Amino acid sequence: MPVILLGGGGHAKVVLDLLHALEREILGVCDPVLATQGIRTWRGLPVLGDDGAVAQYAPDAVELVNGTGSLPGNHLRRRLHEQFAALEYRFTTLVHPSAIIGTGVEFGHGVQVMAGVIVQPDSRLGDDVIINTGSRLDHDTQIGNHVHIAPGAVLSGGVIIGSGCHIGVGATLIQGIRIGSEAVIGAGTTVISDVAGGYLQTGQPPRSPSRIKKE
Repeated sequence: MPVILLGGGGHAKVVLDLLHALEREILGVCDPVLATQGIRTWRGLPVLGDDGAVAQYAPDAVELVNGTGSLPGNHLRRRLHEQFAALEYRFTTLVHPSAIIGTGVEFGHGVQVMAGVIVQPDSRLGDDVIINTGSRLDHDTQIGNHVHIAPGAVLSGGVIIGSGCHIGVGATLIQGIRIGSEAVIGAGTTVISDVAGGYLQTGQPPRSPSRIKKE
C-alpha cells in the first residue's frame, strides 16, 4: 500500500532512506513548516500540504509513516500517532533490511527499526516505537508504546521499558531492569537498578575499586 510521510525534519530523512531501502511507494510528505514556506518538493517528494492534507486520502487507501522525531518532553510524535489512529489511519511498521530480528519477536503498529539494529528472540515492541540506528535489544525485552531507544543503546535480556520512555544514545541497561513509564535515561548512562516512572537518570557514579582475586 502507498504511504504518506508525516514530517520533513532530520528523523524524516532517516525514515525516507528506510522507505527507499524497502522500495515502498511514497505519495508525498505532509509538513506544516514546508507548507507554510511554500516549498513544493522535499528530497524529491511532493509536499502535499500540512497534516490536514492526509484527509484527501481514505484510511483504507494509504498507510502513514511518522517522520517526526522523539525527544524527552516533546510529545508531537505521540499526538500525531494518536490523532490519526483515532481517525482509523494505520501507521506502517518498518524494519531496515540490515536489521537482525530473532524468532518470536512481536511488533506493534508504526514501529520503526533502523539500520544495524539487533532484536533478539521473544521480544515485544509496542505501538509507535523507534529502535534507532545500531541499538541492540537482547532476548525477552518488552518495550511499551511511544518509546524511543536512541542510537547505540544496549538492553540486556528481560529488560522492561514502560510507555513513553526515552533511552538515550549509548545507554546500557543490565539484564532484568525495569524502567517505569515516562522515564528518561540519559545518554551514556549505565543502569544497574530499576528506575521509577517519571524519573530521570543520568550518569552512573563509579563504585569504589576492589582488588581482583587471583589464585
